[in-house]
Amino acid sequence: MKNIANQLCPPLLWSGSSKLKAKLANLKNKTAQKSKKLKQDANPNVQDLDLYWDSKIANLLETWGEGNVWNEVQFLMAPLEGKVLDIACGTGRTMEILSKFPNLDLYGVDISDLLIGKAKQRGFSDKKLKISDATKTNYIDSSFDYSYSIGSLEHFTEDGILKFITESYRITKASSFHMLPVSRSNQNEGWMKTLQSFHNNSIEWWLDKFKQVYPTVYVLDSQWNDDISIGKWFICLKGGR
Repeated sequence: MKNIANQLCPPLLWSGSSKLKAKLANLKNKTAQKSKKLKQDANPNVQDLDLYWDSKIANLLETWGEGNVWNEVQFLMAPLEGKVLDIACGTGRTMEILSKFPNLDLYGVDISDLLIGKAKQRGFSDKKLKISDATKTNYIDSSFDYSYSIGSLEHFTEDGILKFITESYRITKASSFHMLPVSRSNQNEGWMKTLQSFHNNSIEWWLDKFKQVYPTVYVLDSQWNDDISIGKWFICLKGGR
């Protein structure tokens, strides 16, 4: 079969194909090695929280979603109307971006008083912001029509992930949207540490978590990506289809 292919394909094309395969294999190997090293450096029982009181992290949050996630969340939220909660809202930058849509009544919750202080500096009132753990917000049931989180859920421990998702279900009436990274390999690479510890696992691993709570979950592509992960949106519908 290879002899036939050699006869049909120009030598240059066949050679180029082989080189491309070699490059892809080398890239895959480097990615796997990097993931293994990051996993070795992480403690699976520890969630990094100190970073949320670091002014350098606060500054990073100001530009994190430019050109990708912040465009995407606008497409998701623009047609909607009602009360919306930004879970783990950080400095309130995403809320600020969404504030252009008058049909959205925006609220934010975050564990860090430093980050909530930054959100207040943007002009959001105390009534719209709360300092609280995302797994136990103390909002009453169905307080919000919609909720969302961006780049947050993956940083919780596995037990915390389920509590986070369950809490989002409890306080949301209609739908909850969550953007997070999944592994480029689509394998369960586990808990690892870059700037902050996080889960770098497959789409299926995450779907299993969401479907334990929500009856209907859709997965959409995000333009966000890095060397070991690609972004995905998990669209969780509380009322089913």
